[in-house]
Amino acid sequence: MKTLFVSDLDGTLMRSDKKLSEKTVRTLNRLIENGVLFTYATARSIQSAMEITGGLKMRLPVITRNGTVLADNESGRMIQKAVFSADEIRLLKTELPELVESGFVSSYFGEEMMKLYCSKNPVAGFQKYIDEHKNDSRMRHLENLDALFEGEAGYVTLIDDEEKLRPAYERMRKHEGWECVFQKDTYGDEFWLEICPENCTKAKAILALKKKIGAGRLVVFGDSINDLPMFEIADEACAVENAVPEAKAAATKIIGRNDDDSVAEFLEKWASLENCDI
Repeated sequence: MKTLFVSDLDGTLMRSDKKLSEKTVRTLNRLIENGVLFTYATARSIQSAMEITGGLKMRLPVITRNGTVLADNESGRMIQKAVFSADEIRLLKTELPELVESGFVSSYFGEEMMKLYCSKNPVAGFQKYIDEHKNDSRMRHLENLDALFEGEAGYVTLIDDEEKLRPAYERMRKHEGWECVFQKDTYGDEFWLEICPENCTKAKAILALKKKIGAGRLVVFGDSINDLPMFEIADEACAVENAVPEAKAAATKIIGRNDDDSVAEFLEKWASLENCDI
């Protein structure tokens, strides 16, 4: 029986310095070369993920934007992407006024993804994000809310304090037809509200990939709220020691911390026990 392994990036496969260690890259590349079926699932865009994972010699497609985009980790090519419907866009424009000052829309123009925002006085959390991405050519400031949905809009991100974003989360999650993720940032105190098109989660993308490659068993690794759906569908769900309490409670196994290369060590031990019968 073939086993598919899927790991979250931030806070799980990546260390606290927002990088993959040389040990993790070396170990994963060796295991992948020997036939281990491994990929990652992240809320990051493929462009952002590749800045971290460029050293990995991935053979399987990677799952990005919380399941909305399936991509090739080597070239950055988007293999499959989901976008909002016209009705969803109308709802987002009318019922998410916080977007004007707190966030951006990830929109696709052919093979290019742009992050569109119109904030003239961004809230502190979003301003921090803008400052951190000042050299990112994909960030584009536009004049009004309507302009944010040019191209093919596929993902909405808001960044602010928890108490300011929670009303928006409670309001938006009542609408059927899309997925909402609300959680604290792995590296800071800000909260992120992320809204994806209909039927887009890490779990659903993983199940589709699992079926496509004919894997019979699924093992996942994670640390955050948005990893819970993939924990629910896995045969074995591993939470890193630094995971949020909800992830630990849902896990079937707790492994070491992300800073200790725990995912790579788990896979290396598994391959050894399986005697490379993979």
